[in-house]
Amino acid sequence: MSTAPPATGLRRTAATAAPWHADPYTKALHNGHGPLFLRRSDGWLLPLDVERWCASADAADLSALRRCEGSVLDIGCGPGRLVAGAAARGHRVLGVDVSQAAVDHTVRLGGTALLRSVFDALPGEGRWGTALLIDGNVGIGGDPAALLTRVAQLLAPGGLLIAETAPMDVDERVEVHVDDGHGTPGEPFPWARLGTPALLRHARPSGWKRMDQWATEGRSFLALRRARRT
Repeated sequence: MSTAPPATGLRRTAATAAPWHADPYTKALHNGHGPLFLRRSDGWLLPLDVERWCASADAADLSALRRCEGSVLDIGCGPGRLVAGAAARGHRVLGVDVSQAAVDHTVRLGGTALLRSVFDALPGEGRWGTALLIDGNVGIGGDPAALLTRVAQLLAPGGLLIAETAPMDVDERVEVHVDDGHGTPGEPFPWARLGTPALLRHARPSGWKRMDQWATEGRSFLALRRARRT
């Protein structure tokens, strides 16, 4: 799970994306467990499932990986379970994340990962078969339209986006920070939370086509096909 710069600055180096370099996130990945939260300015907490991120791909993850086509780009790959899972299924796969701890963890699993924001220049732009936005990563940058535009640039014509959505109909843009629940916050950054209806509303104007949606293990997913012409 990683952040990206706001849509007003699409090209920005990973080194400036400070929030996920903060001690609470790095420490949680090193330990393999939380507590870890996204905290809004009003004090509301969204628990982050570090234990699941650091484990092997589970049944819900596999339901997404089975739908992958061709080469796979895992955006906000975190500690790399989906990179490893996609590679085990025979895909050429690359993870990108702005956290050095996440990239290092992915590489230790035998995966390939780069320390980049999705809004940085990436290998194979316009040629990826599938992009993944799992574990809330539809929220990257706090601007769903900008993120969907960027993902369309990365995918090949007709490429597939598989996104995990919030299990309720929510469409929220907020400022949050990473928090360990013990008064150790990271830097604030923009984030979004989207349910499936909201993601579809943002996707339709730019030509994305819904291919599939499903729920399993209490998690919700959506598969979108990139327009062949943009």
